[in-house]
Amino acid sequence: MRLLIPFLIFTNFAAAQIFIRVNQLGFLPEDNKSAVVISNIDISNKDFKLRENGNGKIILKNSLMKIDTTYGTFNHIYRIDFSEIQKTGTYYLEVEGSRSHNFSIAYNLYHKVVDELMKFYPVQRCGYTDPKFHDICHKADSHKLINGDKVIEKQVDVTGGWHDAGDYAKFINTISFTTYMLLFSYEFDPQKFSFDNDRNGTPDILEEAKIGLDWLLRAQLDNEMFVVQVQDQRDQEVGWRLPENDPLAFDRPAFIGTGKNLIGIYSAALALGSRIWRSRFNYPEFADQCLAAAEKAFAKRKFAPDVNKSGTGFYLDSEYKGKLALGAVELFESTKKSEYYKEARELASEAGAENWWSWGNINVLSHYKLAKYDLAYANFIEENLTSFYERANKNVFNNGVSPTWGTNNTLMGISLHHILYERVTRSNKFSSLAVLQRDFVLGRNPWGVSFISRIGTEFSRNLHHQIAYLKKIILPGGFAAGPAPKALLNDYKIDYETYDPYARFQTEEYYYRDDRNDYIANEPTITANATAIFVMGYYSNRK
Repeated sequence: MRLLIPFLIFTNFAAAQIFIRVNQLGFLPEDNKSAVVISNIDISNKDFKLRENGNGKIILKNSLMKIDTTYGTFNHIYRIDFSEIQKTGTYYLEVEGSRSHNFSIAYNLYHKVVDELMKFYPVQRCGYTDPKFHDICHKADSHKLINGDKVIEKQVDVTGGWHDAGDYAKFINTISFTTYMLLFSYEFDPQKFSFDNDRNGTPDILEEAKIGLDWLLRAQLDNEMFVVQVQDQRDQEVGWRLPENDPLAFDRPAFIGTGKNLIGIYSAALALGSRIWRSRFNYPEFADQCLAAAEKAFAKRKFAPDVNKSGTGFYLDSEYKGKLALGAVELFESTKKSEYYKEARELASEAGAENWWSWGNINVLSHYKLAKYDLAYANFIEENLTSFYERANKNVFNNGVSPTWGTNNTLMGISLHHILYERVTRSNKFSSLAVLQRDFVLGRNPWGVSFISRIGTEFSRNLHHQIAYLKKIILPGGFAAGPAPKALLNDYKIDYETYDPYARFQTEEYYYRDDRNDYIANEPTITANATAIFVMGYYSNRK
């Protein structure tokens, strides 16, 4: 017996140095299927095994593919490819005694991801909008207006909408983006996005988009201004509380301003909403109201600054042409007025490719819309994708961008680029790139964590979200912002609450903590969920 103890210790030690990172949810049968192995020991002459869960039957055995690079303290990196396996079932990967989380190959995997992501929005609802996991809140938005240095003691009704993230502020830029993306998802594929899980006769995604449309209609003032932000920096200074217990509930000023950037995304959301409510619901009164608001806002563009700079410094764009082009093309599709189409073409061409995706970088949407009329605009999308592809081939986990604030939203945006490009060109040459970004979010990452709550075996649980923390729940549909450079996190001097179980996987470039105090890497946002819903919906097979 004594002779066996050192052997067992050695075996377990060796196994502990090998980590298999794979999409914990799984793959569609026709997907490219891959995993990354990071190790402190050389296993170059070893094989991987793909086993059926339950009986352990070996389905595939093949050599590890050595990658000539390192990751952090791990000096040996390998890739596994098992794309040839298309049989549906539940599996795990095994390398020298180490095994991955279980995952599936199936056609219907991604329905539940979309359903989970959608559950986030009722938690974010503000005002009299039937919120979930908290009571009606912020009933007096807003009691005064702030225009630069000028305070206007005037009540304006901007109740409703969604809280932006883990805090309780509201922003026209992100509510417009989110509303647009929910509507766009439905328009892109009504079959996949017509699910009605609450069985009230309205597609869930349109029911939620209506929350956004109603707030946007309130946010356009009679003059040339919008309410661009509700609540100031104090929201983040009074401590964690439920929204109905907010001591600032009756002291939430509305900042007003305008800019071509806001006019663009605002008009786009309302113009698209007008078409859907006219065709899907046969509700011409609301459709006309949305379209009138969109045209009224768009008419102000010639007198507006390029970008809005009002508020307290959050969600400020640096460019406007892509968003204004989107507003123009959506107005064209709603009115068939040729002047909108002409302006959309000019603006979209000037905006060009931007090699990025975020709430503020959405040129690809106008390029996609225009490519349906002139395929030349697809060249901008291809330029972006080529840039992402080149970056993806230069790092261990095949990310199309380097980590920053909001990494996961950008990765989902890369997948979105492919989906749009495939629709207009019928080319799938970037499909593997899209799958790799999706897989990173779901576990094929240094920490082996799924960044979406309740999806996968090991997922982000301690999100920076007041309601989830105070209610002691796992946040429904929570989607962590994802890794950021350690230097960025150090700049904000985050006071972490818990020890770091992922310490051995952290690097200067890739740093992630599942800690409720981390509002950079671990905070969910309405914008990231909107992007992810579109992407995960594409991979669903709802009929």
